[in-house]
Amino acid sequence: MAGNTFGKLFKLTTFGESHGEAIGGTIDGCPAGLELDLEAIQRDMDRRKPGQSSIVTQRKEPDEVKFLSGLFEGKTTGTPIGFIIKNTNQKTRDYGHIKDTYRPSHADYTYDQKYGIRDYRGGGRSSARETAVRVVAGAIAKQLISSVQINAFTSSVGDIKLSKKYKELDFGLTETNDVRCPDPATADKMIHRIKEIRKEGDTIGGTITCVAQNVPVGLGEPVFDKLHAELGKAMLSINAVKGFEYGSGFEGSRMKGSEHNDKFNADGSTQTNLSGGIQGGISNGMDIYFNVAFKPVATVMQKQETIDNQGNKVEMQGKGRHDPCVVPRAVPIVEAMTALVLADFVLLNKTSKI
Repeated sequence: MAGNTFGKLFKLTTFGESHGEAIGGTIDGCPAGLELDLEAIQRDMDRRKPGQSSIVTQRKEPDEVKFLSGLFEGKTTGTPIGFIIKNTNQKTRDYGHIKDTYRPSHADYTYDQKYGIRDYRGGGRSSARETAVRVVAGAIAKQLISSVQINAFTSSVGDIKLSKKYKELDFGLTETNDVRCPDPATADKMIHRIKEIRKEGDTIGGTITCVAQNVPVGLGEPVFDKLHAELGKAMLSINAVKGFEYGSGFEGSRMKGSEHNDKFNADGSTQTNLSGGIQGGISNGMDIYFNVAFKPVATVMQKQETIDNQGNKVEMQGKGRHDPCVVPRAVPIVEAMTALVLADFVLLNKTSKI
């Protein structure tokens, strides 16, 4: 299986399955001498881990990170950073009923067709459990580019949308509620809606908005390695993501050029920021902001018609512990992938200058 490595200089390779002994990763290219705050890494892990509130999956995993290499006396050595996260609360029996059955809108069918074998226990490599590894790497990347501030938050659940612009929000409120929306009134509505959906045995989607501030000018390349293209690739690699838009996004397609152009100030900043902090594929120093759309979780606790691996029509119903809405737990994942992209481009930028 190819495609397990992300990045060019700051590279993350992940391994492991949802119901295996452990998941883990190797980070190659992290500069030597970076003093790591291990508690900050664990805090981000705690934000992603299952069982943290009543509106997420009740799988109980401590998600404690064990570093195997690349650190000495609290600092990076420049060698590959290896780490694992043990799986301690698998319930493989919850998946016995789908051993020969393809779940609708999962990776079951495509994996079986491509590889001729699939790990039906929680989806194996296709499970969102793999994203815990990304959060570890992203937390390290955040410390490498510590001057950059990255804040993601839930901006919609179903048809309940946060009406305020990001500049009107207090990001300090994001972690004060289970849904991770920095507007308490909207958060209450979102939480109520998720609980309603869970009682119905169904799931619901939503969006996450991410804002990166204090990004240096000059990150990204003007042709194939555009900064927004790499951010899009990073976000679309996250489980359940169905869409990515930055800056004015699709709304910009309805505007005239005279309305959409960001006029310059004398210092190179712009009076507006419909470009979303990126022009010509290169960061311009303004805030980078984008939206990421997540589909409803495919596993529902309702009966559905599907097929088995012989092509026979069968009926199945989801079992086990699943998120009714993946968005709240995906907030730190979006931040992590953003940090990985920006850290990689920071290092690439240094090598491009003589």
